[in-house]
Parts: sequence; C-alpha cells; structure tokens
Amino acid sequence: QVLLVESGGGLVQAGGSLRLSCAASGRTYNMGWFRQAPGKEREFVAAITIDGNTYYTDSVKGRFTISRDNAKNTMYLQMNRLKPEDAAVYYCAVRLNYYRDARTEDLYDYWGQGAQVTVSS
Repeated sequence: QVLLVESGGGLVQAGGSLRLSCAASGRTYNMGWFRQAPGKEREFVAAITIDGNTYYTDSVKGRFTISRDNAKNTMYLQMNRLKPEDAAVYYCAVRLNYYRDARTEDLYDYWGQGAQVTVSS
C-alpha cells in the first residue's frame, strides 16, 4: 500500500500562484493530479511518468507545471495565473505500473486526501 500526503492548498487571488505537493510513501511510476469543483465530476489536470513525460488538460496548459522528485517520491503542481474556475479540491493519485498517458481515474491505484484550492476574483 502507498500512502499519499498532499500539502500546499490555500486561498489565493486570481492571477496568483500556488504550489501543491504530494509525497508518496513508496516508489510509483505514474503520478497525476485531478480536481473536483463543487457540483462537478472529478477531472484530470496533469500527469507525469517516472521518466518525466508530462500531460496536461487543455485548460491548464501554459499555466500549470507538473514535476516530480523521484529520490523523494514527491510530485509537485506549480499553478500560476490562477483563475476562479481553477478552484477545486485537488487530488493526487499514483499508479504502481508504467502507463504512458494516464488521464483517467481508473488507471490510478492510490489517492491522496485532497487539498482545497480557493481562488478569489
């Protein structure tokens, strides 16, 4: 079993930045971020493979950057130029086997507890 601990959520004004972190208790191959806004389904945000390939949903391209430190089993999501529509609970997720482009929830094995991101307009 892999435990995930998220940190870094909070309140920010539109146009501001936040950085989320997700620390895993063991080695993972794919790591990803999903988010869920009130009244909406959880959606894919970004993913990264163990060898550094990255994938983003269109709405965050150019504003968000996903990265990872394999030595620390930790993933990051740098969120810049935040918009009110980015407000959501952000969940990190990990997969224990390699998958090139993991954009759907069913591809992930473990999930974090969620981190609230609030963006004021």
